Amino acid sequence: MANTAFEKLETRGTLTKTKRFRPGEEAEEGAHLVKLPKGAKPVNVSLSPREQLAWRTFGKFVQARRHENPELEDNLFKAHIRLRPEEYLAVAWMNTTIVAVAAVAAALVLALLLAFLSVDVVTLLIIFALVAAIPIFLMYMIYFGLPIGYKGKPAAGAKRRGTKIDKKISGAMSFVSAMASADVPVDVIFKELSKQSVYGEVAKEAEWITRDTELLGMDILTAIRRAAQRCPSAKFQDFLQGVVTTSTSGGQLKPYFLLKAEQFEKEDRLEMRKKMETLGMLAESFVTVVVAFPLFLVVIMAIMALISKGGTGFILELLYVVVALMIPLSQFGFIFVIWNMEQEA
Repeated sequence: MANTAFEKLETRGTLTKTKRFRPGEEAEEGAHLVKLPKGAKPVNVSLSPREQLAWRTFGKFVQARRHENPELEDNLFKAHIRLRPEEYLAVAWMNTTIVAVAAVAAALVLALLLAFLSVDVVTLLIIFALVAAIPIFLMYMIYFGLPIGYKGKPAAGAKRRGTKIDKKISGAMSFVSAMASADVPVDVIFKELSKQSVYGEVAKEAEWITRDTELLGMDILTAIRRAAQRCPSAKFQDFLQGVVTTSTSGGQLKPYFLLKAEQFEKEDRLEMRKKMETLGMLAESFVTVVVAFPLFLVVIMAIMALISKGGTGFILELLYVVVALMIPLSQFGFIFVIWNMEQEA
């Protein structure tokens, strides 16, 4: 009956509005009882059916070979992947195993088809190895990473979140500096920032700070210090560490907030100018490489085909390669580079 009544409470999808104090009442330090008002509902993070299957299937296998991996745990925190390292590894092993079985089965079917077509054994073995190995390698690389370079899905997710935070940090700092100019307390500033969904991942980081202070009973400096440790953005991490340092050293936060807002605004303008210069260089390169050079090449090759006596067939084949392959690939290459820059902007 209590659960039914609790389910009828209005939910707002946030953990930042779950604590209220009466006039004159102060927050207790450390662990304390928090009353949930109407409109708040605890969030139960449970495994999905696929993750539960992975844990039942590979949980013992992972635990038997478990060793401390602080880097993986740190990346899971930064990427906001709500899985323990053991659960993530179980999911990774299950997905890799499924892809491995599917790849080997597909390679066997293709090998039988090619054997029926009387393909030589060496070619058959090479095709079988490629079809079976490439999907397994790619799936292993995605979930477990590589010794050098790519570090796996959690690290990639953390890096992606860091890029999104850097995109929104300038506007978020303007909001923070405006709140600080009105002499708003630091904890209220982060609480109000967490409600501004327009700031994206910055608002989510502020929501975690508010969760630590209002639900877990931490003081604001400890919550900010923990947020700096798990933040994937170097800029926002530096800002949070500066808040702690300024507060503990007896400095004033209002000038610090105004200074950081001005700094991030200047960096944003410089980054925008840099991207515009890069786009201008790409535009000039596009005209030279994709428009002018293929045009002159096609004209020259057409003239050579007309005046040549013995090599006309080879020149025509080369002309087909330029028109049908080189020009479209170069265009798609420039499109991909510009699209990737837009994603990072």
